[in-house]
Amino acid sequence: MSAPGSSSVKVAVRVRPLNARERLEQNRICATVHAEDHEIALGDDRLFTFDQVFDLSCNQFSIYNNCVHDLVQGLFDGYNATVLAYGQTGSGKTYTMGTALDAVSNELTPETGVIPRAIKQLFEEMLLRVEASKDKGIPEPKFNVLVQFVELYNEEIIDLLAEEKNPQGIRIHEDPSGSIALKGVSQIAVTGPLETMKTLTQGALNRTTGSTNMNEVSSRSHAIFTVFLKQERTSELTGEDDAREVEFLSAKFHFVDLAGSERLKRTGATGDRAKEGIAINCGLLSLGNVISVLGSGRNGHVPYRDSKLTRLLQDSLGGNSQTLMVACISPSDGDFAETLNTLRYANRAKNITNKISANQDKSSKIINELRQRIMELEAKIADYEQGKKQFDCDGVEVNSLQYQENMLLTSERNQLAMRVKTLEAANDALRSRLVSQQMSSRRCPLMVKPTEERITAMSIRRLSRRSWNSLSGLGPNCLSPRPARTSSRLK
Repeated sequence: MSAPGSSSVKVAVRVRPLNARERLEQNRICATVHAEDHEIALGDDRLFTFDQVFDLSCNQFSIYNNCVHDLVQGLFDGYNATVLAYGQTGSGKTYTMGTALDAVSNELTPETGVIPRAIKQLFEEMLLRVEASKDKGIPEPKFNVLVQFVELYNEEIIDLLAEEKNPQGIRIHEDPSGSIALKGVSQIAVTGPLETMKTLTQGALNRTTGSTNMNEVSSRSHAIFTVFLKQERTSELTGEDDAREVEFLSAKFHFVDLAGSERLKRTGATGDRAKEGIAINCGLLSLGNVISVLGSGRNGHVPYRDSKLTRLLQDSLGGNSQTLMVACISPSDGDFAETLNTLRYANRAKNITNKISANQDKSSKIINELRQRIMELEAKIADYEQGKKQFDCDGVEVNSLQYQENMLLTSERNQLAMRVKTLEAANDALRSRLVSQQMSSRRCPLMVKPTEERITAMSIRRLSRRSWNSLSGLGPNCLSPRPARTSSRLK
C-alpha cells in the first residue's frame, strides 16, 4: 500500500518461452534477463532496467505475488489500482491477465492468471477483516463489490456483460474530482469469487477475437475488467480511548488487456481484420503519445481526448491510481523489432508520476478532520491550564519552568510514597513473624520457658559461680583471725 502523495508507474517485463511456430522456424533467443539487477538485454548492445523482470521459466504465482498482491491490499484503504498488459500480438498478454477462461473454478492452478488470483484474494481479505473485527469486539465492516467488463472495438465501447451489444448509449463521464466513469454500462453486484469468475467468463466469451498469421486466437479489441469495492468501517480516533468514527471508502481496480500491436505485413490481415488492426494501432499510438508527454516531465497539454482508450485510462496514467504495466515480449530474434518497440514503450512509461489519494466520502472525511482538530486544541488548552505552556516576553511559546519543577517534585513524592509502602510491608512481615513465635511458645510451654524465668535462672547461676570463685581464691587461712594491731602509743 502506498501512502498519499505521488507514485511512479511501476513496470514489469515478462519474457514468454518460444512457441511451436518459432521453434519450428529455428528462431534464436535474443533477449536475456538479469533478474538480480532487474535488467533485460536485447541483442548485444541494448540494456533496459525495470522494476521487475521475469524470464522464460517464471510462473503465474511469482508475477502476481511480486507485482499485484499489494495493489489488492491497497483497495481496502481506498486506493485505486490498475494493471495494464501491453505487448505485440501473441506475446502472452491475455494469458498473463487470465481472461482466456475455458472453465469456472474456485481453485487456483499454476496456469491461473492475474485476475482470478486477485478476485480470490479480494474476498479472502474481506472475510479476514470481518473475523478480526469480531475478535476485537467492534462493529463488522460492510462491503459491496460491483464488476463491469467492457471492450473497445474499432473505437466503440461495448458492454460485454449486457445481453445486447449497443455502443450507442455508452458515454465517458468525468466527475468534479477528475475521476473517469462510464455511463450506460452494466455493473453487476457479486458476493463471492465463484460468482465473480462466472461473470468474468461470460464477458470473456463475448469478447471479439480472430485468427491471424501470428496468433490463432488474437484479441481484436482492448478489454477492461473493473472491480469496484465500497466499504463502511469504523476507524479509531487518535488520542481518545474507545472513540470510533464510521468512515466510507471506495476504490476501483482496472484490469486492462490491450490488443497487441501488429504490422499488417506480418499478420497478413485483410478486410475486417485489417480495419481492426488499424484501429488497434491508432489507439496504441495515442496511448504512446500520452505516455511520452507524461514521461517527459514537462507541464503541457496531455492528449487524453485523442482516443477513447486514453480517455478511459486517464485515471491510470497521471491520475489517482497505483499503476502497474506488464510488458510482455517475445524472445525470438524474428520479433526483434516489435520487442525493441515494446521495451522502449515501457521504458517511457516508468517515468510517469501519478497523484495518489484515498477515496473517502467527503462528509466522513471532514468530520474526522474536525474531530482530530478539536482534540489537538483541547490538548493545547489543557497544557495552558496546567501551566505546562506559557509565553515569554517576546510572545514565543515556551515550556514553563514552574511546571517542570512541579513535575520533578511530583516524581520525588511518588518515589517516597513507594519507599513508605515498602517499609510498611516489611513492618507487617516482622509483626506477623513475632505473632507466630508467640503462638508457638504458647503451644509448647514445657519446651520453651518464659523469658523472665530464663533470665532469673541464668542470673542465679552467675551469682553462685562468682561467690564460689571468690571463696576459693582466699586460700586455707581465710578463716584464721587477723593479728591484733600494735598501738604506737604503747611502744
